[in-house]
Amino acid sequence: MSDQRVAFVTGASRGIGRAVAERLANDGRHVVLCSRSAAPLNDLAGTIEANGGAASVCACDVGDRDALSGAIEGVIKERGRLDILVNNAGITRDGLALRMSDDDWDEVIRVNLTSAFAAIRAAARPMMKQRFGRIVNVASTSGLVGNAGQANYAAAKAGLVGLTKTIARELGGKGITCNTVAPGFIQTDMTKDLPESVTAQVLSTMAVNRLGDPADIAAAIAYVTSDEAGFLTGQTIAVDGGLTMC
Repeated sequence: MSDQRVAFVTGASRGIGRAVAERLANDGRHVVLCSRSAAPLNDLAGTIEANGGAASVCACDVGDRDALSGAIEGVIKERGRLDILVNNAGITRDGLALRMSDDDWDEVIRVNLTSAFAAIRAAARPMMKQRFGRIVNVASTSGLVGNAGQANYAAAKAGLVGLTKTIARELGGKGITCNTVAPGFIQTDMTKDLPESVTAQVLSTMAVNRLGDPADIAAAIAYVTSDEAGFLTGQTIAVDGGLTMC
């Protein structure tokens, strides 16, 4: 079995997930890229390998818990280990709570929250055997302070915070840490179509007068998944330019 740390990153095809995958690969990890579609993952894997990193592709619908669990088990069987799990995949189905359909509620909870639980459950035993693991759940400031029109999204992201604290308590004695990174307004596909008035209002409430970059989130995740971060667990780190500080 290779000594190289293996990282599994969901939602790796674009935005924050892509930046995280590239950063972990640059830091010497073998990164398993997980998303629904293989094509963008193959492109990313090629980019990583061209830059001297190591990556493999795992096309999987994270909303299918059996498929996701099977994918993680397959990685462990193939690579002989799993050291880092980054639960980053997420979707939005926005709408006011009184108008939100049951399907929109269920789908966001399934993809954004239930998938993280399924992935953690699949990864936990191998990590316990190794006496080492780093689990990161990518939440959102919407899960910390709420956001009108995002009852489903905010509930799922808040759920990740509670899941993180519970897993940190259950697995901390086995050398496994679990933390949440909560991005603020980051320049991704999710935010690119925001009206200028909304962006201006957000910027006016931030200490750092700019939107975040996916690399800002990747840098935080690179630290909390490092060997040096073994005493950091159960925490929620808001990487948001001071948006939610109190």
